[in-house]
Amino acid sequence: MQSGREKAYTYLKDIVLTDPDMQDRFLSEQDLADRIGISRTPIREALLLLAAEDLVRLVPKRGAHIAPLSGRDIRELMEMRGLIERFAAETTTAHGTVPVTEMADLLTHQESLRGERTTQEFIAADHRFHAALVAAVGNTLMSRQYDALRSRQSRVGIITPYRTGRRQDEVLAEHRQILDSLVAGDAAAACTAIDRHLRATQHILLAA
Repeated sequence: MQSGREKAYTYLKDIVLTDPDMQDRFLSEQDLADRIGISRTPIREALLLLAAEDLVRLVPKRGAHIAPLSGRDIRELMEMRGLIERFAAETTTAHGTVPVTEMADLLTHQESLRGERTTQEFIAADHRFHAALVAAVGNTLMSRQYDALRSRQSRVGIITPYRTGRRQDEVLAEHRQILDSLVAGDAAAACTAIDRHLRATQHILLAA
């Protein structure tokens, strides 16, 4: 069973930080406590954890602020994702450890999540698709760092672009190209597909 702090941390990270309407706003500890049904102490503890991850900024006498990422932040974020995901593609291909079945199942699931009502689930499946490849490297520290990058990405209002069917179609096609290249054992093609996917994502985030 989750502790109050864990419950607050999960709620803030998965619900509040991924809400485009919450970007550039200050959080009310009391409001969050009322919504989650816990006291303010675990809320404060969870905010301290998120501040340590640079996902919120604690401002004296004002509280926790969800600061939008700048264009530079987004470009650096995509650069770091590219480094990790290309390494994962090269390493798992060389060692024959590409999680083909898991990634294929995740892609099939993502294909069933179409339309605005399933946007949150679509984005969650998107993360699991990439995270499965990174996890297959077997480097726990790398996986944790990758998860932190994805959490940071949620702060740029990523939900809005995915509300259109066109971008969902593009993401699915880009994921399919990545997976097909990995299945073929072609690390170079997989890295090219990853770069193409991240460039498209960066373009949309910068324009959002």
